[in-house]
Amino acid sequence: MPYKRFETEITVRPDDIDVNNHVHSSRYLDYVLAARYDQMERCYGMPMTAFLSHGWSWYVKSIQIDFRRAIMMGEKILVKTWLDSFAASEVLVRFQIVKKDNRKIAAEGTVLNTMINIATGRTEPIPDWVIGQYAQFME
Repeated sequence: MPYKRFETEITVRPDDIDVNNHVHSSRYLDYVLAARYDQMERCYGMPMTAFLSHGWSWYVKSIQIDFRRAIMMGEKILVKTWLDSFAASEVLVRFQIVKKDNRKIAAEGTVLNTMINIATGRTEPIPDWVIGQYAQFME
């Protein structure tokens, strides 16, 4: 069963631009991470501070991005993310970065996050109550 999609609006800043006069590829991950941070609190009701207070954090284990269209300075984009699946200590998040003006996909991909114990730096199983909190956003 799919999870609900949430979106965050971001305006491209001058420091996002590379020598080719469009958004540098490294900024796409920054956009996704900023959107997830925003959506964790605003949409899921589970801000990053809640994880930190339990001694947990999320580590980006892998990311895959397919670039489709250039994004230029000053453009507004919508970063849409949604949960795909959970496995022990990992959650797979899917995303799309969409140009706000024409709704065309500029990039899409996945981020595999691993829950870690801040004190040890080691992976931790995602607690059932966290998965249960996310389950209410299944469509």
